[in-house]
Order: sequence, then C-alpha cells, then structure tokens
Amino acid sequence: MSGADGYSGHGTSASEMPPLNPVPQQSPVRDATVLRPAAFQDQAVGERTLEEPVAPAPAVPTQEVTVSTLDEEVVLGPTGRPLPVFPEPSPPTAHGRARVISMVNQKGGVGKTTTTINLGASLAEFGYKVLLVDFDPQGSLSVGLGLNPHTMELTIYNLLMQRDVELDEVVVPSGVEGMDLLPSNIDLSAAEVQLVHEVAREQTLQRVLAPAIEKYDIVLIDCQPSLGLLTVNALTASDSVIVPLECEYFALRGVALLKTTIDKVRERLNPRLEIDGVLGTMFDGRTLHGREVMERLVEAWGDTVFHTVIRRTVKFSDSTVAGEPITSYASSSSGADNYRQLAKEVLARWQRDA
Repeated sequence: MSGADGYSGHGTSASEMPPLNPVPQQSPVRDATVLRPAAFQDQAVGERTLEEPVAPAPAVPTQEVTVSTLDEEVVLGPTGRPLPVFPEPSPPTAHGRARVISMVNQKGGVGKTTTTINLGASLAEFGYKVLLVDFDPQGSLSVGLGLNPHTMELTIYNLLMQRDVELDEVVVPSGVEGMDLLPSNIDLSAAEVQLVHEVAREQTLQRVLAPAIEKYDIVLIDCQPSLGLLTVNALTASDSVIVPLECEYFALRGVALLKTTIDKVRERLNPRLEIDGVLGTMFDGRTLHGREVMERLVEAWGDTVFHTVIRRTVKFSDSTVAGEPITSYASSSSGADNYRQLAKEVLARWQRDA
C-alpha cells in the first residue's frame, strides 16, 4: 500500500517503524503586500528589519551528555540511553566452536562491509581467531583488505559449487594477525542461479563452512544487499545477525522487511537464529535528522539497538583505499575507538545470553 510519501513496500507497520514528524504545511499568502521587507517585533531585542543579521543558534553537542540527579550522574550515550561500561574482554583459552554472524541489510551503502572488516579486526586484537566471509559478488570485502578480485584463482564460488575444493585451499590471510579471509568476486553471482537446482540449496554455505567451526572463534559473513538465495544461505548458516543501519530515513524504512525475512528463516530453516543487535552507522549528531532517526530506531527496536554508534569520519574511506582496517590504519582515530567499543559490547552480549 502506498504511503503519503509515495513509498510502496510490505511488512512495515507503525509499531515497528514510527514515522518521522511530518513537516507542517505553510499557510498560503493571502496578501501580496506582505512579501516586501518589513519590520517585525521581537520581544527579546525589540524592533528590527529583516535585513539585519541574526545571531546563529547554539550548536548541539555531539558527544555524550552527563545528566545530574540527586543520587548520581548518569552518562547518556548517542542513542539517548544511559551508556554502560563494557569490561575489557579476556582472550579465549582455546580456539574452536565458532559463532557465525551475518551482517545483513537489503539496502546497500549502510556499512556492512566496513563493519565486517573493522569489527573482525577489533575482535582479533582481543585475541580471537576470526574468519571473514565475503558473500557479496561485488567482492567489496576482499577489495577492502587489499585483494585484486580479478586475479583470484579460487574464491567462495569454487567452494560452493565444486565438491573437490576444500576450505583451506580458498582461505587467505587478511594481513591482520588472527584474522583470515574467504574471498569472493563476480563469479559468485552465478551461484545464486546454479543453486536453485541443488538439493537443500539453503544449506550449501553451512555445509562448506563446517570445517571452519572447529578452527575459529568467530565467523563474520558480509552479505550482499538483497534478500535473495545467497542471503538466505548466510542466515541459515548463522547463529546470529547484526544489522548495520545508516542513520537516514530511507534506511530505517526497510528494516521491517528484513525482520520478516529473518523470522521466516528462523521458523523454517534455522531455529537458533537470533538478532544480536541493530548498529547505527554514519551517525552525525550535529544534524537534527540524524538525531531523529536514532530516536525512532531506539523507539522501534528498544534494547536491540547497540549502545555503540559508528560516527562519520573520512578515515574509513582512507583505510579502504589503503586496503586495511581502520584499527591499524588510524589506530587512535574515533572510528577505530568506535569499533573496539562495538567489539566489547558484542562480546558482553554474547556472555550475557550464554
């Protein structure tokens, strides 16, 4: 059903995605004579003309806000909720029994690949053995780690479609200690067509990733921006989902459809699948729109929204060009700190739910 803004979609309800405040309509001008500059009365400064300069509005703070109460001071994070302190994670004593997480959002350009690279690198810094899976035919994850997609002899496509190819033959080092990569290129686009005729086609990725479960602690799957068969394969193989979401209105609109797909996969293919959290990315607290979207996101998803928010910084683009994570390219930058904080929060949630 088409909404007032011309958007047409399915699965969206007011309870899941509250609308932004509508812009009030301007009253039509009834008298053309009022269009010329005229003096107006301001109670604070008296009478002045429209040509006189007006002092700019005070800037809105973008950092955490401390609210004083009678008992204690509560620090509010960028999501508007009290900001908890996450403990420093301890490295695992043994590797194996990996947790598989998919980065999913059917909208492109919301930070799935950036989050996969930098969350993986942050987890590796804390001593975890991580495997990144590039499950997007565009191969952005592989390119973001410095690989040339046109020179790869073996990719995840070969692992999916050829029975004689083993996981160890395809996995390559990422350049980050403790983190490996299962690369991809445009060949993977053919797999979505070819898998249609396979038996148990939704479990193909789960089957080929089985040897990695005993070797790694965490497997992060970077999904393509669609809800097709490849994404369903990723959800079927996963224990949980992280939903990166750009803090823009159109990105917010599509999350309800994604949740419907996740619910269907949980019901029909993968009963253990759960949502680890929704991650606000490209957040700019200086804009009213960014703050409004974050407010609606928390209103719709509650505590599922991560306290950690990834703020905009040009260092993300620079690190992609350099072919390495921001945690090594600009280790002291705010972006690197954001992803280290996210890694702590993710690990804390896993321990809480264990």
